[in-house]
Amino acid sequence: MRALKIAATGMSAQQMRVEVISNNLSNMSTTGYNPRRAEFADLHYQQMTRAGTVNASDGTVLPTGIQLGLGVRPSAVSVQLSQGSLSATGGDLDVAIEGAGYLEVTLPSGQTAYTRDGGLKRTGEGLIVTSDGFPVSPEIVIPSDALSISINPEGEVFAYFAEDAEAQLLGQFTMSGFTNPKGLEAIGSNMFTETEASGPAIQTTPGQDGLGSLRQGYLEDSSVDAVREITDLIEAQRGYELNSKVISAADQMLSATSQVR
Repeated sequence: MRALKIAATGMSAQQMRVEVISNNLSNMSTTGYNPRRAEFADLHYQQMTRAGTVNASDGTVLPTGIQLGLGVRPSAVSVQLSQGSLSATGGDLDVAIEGAGYLEVTLPSGQTAYTRDGGLKRTGEGLIVTSDGFPVSPEIVIPSDALSISINPEGEVFAYFAEDAEAQLLGQFTMSGFTNPKGLEAIGSNMFTETEASGPAIQTTPGQDGLGSLRQGYLEDSSVDAVREITDLIEAQRGYELNSKVISAADQMLSATSQVR
């Protein structure tokens, strides 16, 4: 019976939806995390009687046909881009992005990645890096004798020294934007790489060309809405149960058929 296979695709789809929701909930405390949403599309339809065909008995045109759907399939798991709330940390290397855009990071392989996680650190040589030790591009080195640093909304990094009354400019962060940021490929560790779907990175100064500015001493919280996720989880669970009941009903119908004498 078709119902068995159709319901099986429904159960598989709801299971995938639960997996996406569980990933969102597990990243509720991940800096700069945006939730994902599972999207689905119906499968191919079997044409039993095509609409618009001529009825052989009296020659009339059938206004509707008979199309039997064959189930559902996953079509995408898309990122829901939204600004998370900003939490004050007081860290001199904690920077939150207010608005669109990503910081550029250089991976050990030389590949460029992008992140919204502004929880930056410094190495023993003073190089500004991510929490995983990947240098932020362009590279900025903080001298060991710097008393404090300041990062303005345009991304300029200043250092204060004991012998100088005025701050010294060390460098400037750049911001990268994309035509289709949902097309970025997530590689873990709060980082993304560009794809053909995202388009090439457009680099500019923070606060320009529609991109966000930087806020020193803050971090962007995850934008996961726990209430919505739990509601979606209940809905997915009920959908899974209903599809399982279809399989049970189809099984009982097959059992009744096999017992016919």
